[in-house]
Amino acid sequence: MRLLTITVAREKPVTAQGDDKTAITNGVQARTMQDVARLAGVSAMTVSRALRSDASISQATRARILEVIERVGYIPDQTANMLASRRSGFVVALIPALNNSNFADTVRGINDSLAGTGLQMILGATDYSPEREEELIATTLRRRPEGIILAGSKHTARARRLLTHAGLPIVQIWDFPDDPLDQVVGFSNADAARAMVHHLADRGFRRIGFVGSSVPSDTRGFERQRGYCEALVERGLGPPRLVNAAKPPGSIEQGGLALGRLLERWPDLDAVFCVSDLAACGAMMECHRRGMVVPRDIAIAGFGDFEISRCTHPRMSTVAVESYEIGALAGRHLVAALEYDGDPATRPVARIRTPFTVIAREST
Repeated sequence: MRLLTITVAREKPVTAQGDDKTAITNGVQARTMQDVARLAGVSAMTVSRALRSDASISQATRARILEVIERVGYIPDQTANMLASRRSGFVVALIPALNNSNFADTVRGINDSLAGTGLQMILGATDYSPEREEELIATTLRRRPEGIILAGSKHTARARRLLTHAGLPIVQIWDFPDDPLDQVVGFSNADAARAMVHHLADRGFRRIGFVGSSVPSDTRGFERQRGYCEALVERGLGPPRLVNAAKPPGSIEQGGLALGRLLERWPDLDAVFCVSDLAACGAMMECHRRGMVVPRDIAIAGFGDFEISRCTHPRMSTVAVESYEIGALAGRHLVAALEYDGDPATRPVARIRTPFTVIAREST
């Protein structure tokens, strides 16, 4: 994704005595099709036909018009075409946060999958708030997107109603809901967390704590906590030892503070599983400050396989997910839904479970 800065030159008046070509190249921009027509010495209808490659326009005339368009940087207004075709040319992707490398990889996957389709992506961040997501959905639907990709499975009643009545292809990502709106590309966060707890138990750890999300609407964090609790029951490891202290996506500072709270209440902990790698990094740093050796005194595990997990000392065990592939698959299946020209009732609906992997490193 690139941030573009657009500078509009102040227009200089073109007088009857002035030379149009000189004025244009000195900074005057052609604002309308009529401007292009005047400079090319043709009618606005001729310009319109040339842009549509109408066979009634001679090659010489079309070449002259295109030369003017190139010289002055004219960009055709697509509004009329959008109204006539009912196509807006863009899709919407809503993700929880922009400051999360996993979601950034997912956006990159969506963007790459749209290359060559003529579709552009509008990106919105919900900040883990269902109300904010509802607002973004309502706002973007007014602009008639062709499809929507959104992270998560829990939405407000109004958001679900808006999405259901919109009649657009929808792809939910990063979760695997029981009641999908349409297409799904995701995984079970609960199953992934359960797998990490089983990994810790297989390594001989029995008093396993958990640093969870402090935001109730963080469905992914809640599902990871649920998986942690279920795995404790499955392995007979006693009641949960958890604190909800990490505001998503979880910070290093929050992880350090959370470890302190865990140890105050359960000083005999022998392992801690964190809702994200960032929180786990903070927990590991707090261990170093306290003179605790990881994993001899306490094991630390995270979630997400962020780059930082491969750079800590010791290197961090974590759960890796296919962040980029989730986005790429979501984009491809959204495009396939838009290109389907059969009966909408028979359109194929993708429900794809993406893999996750427990990566065992030195910290466990």
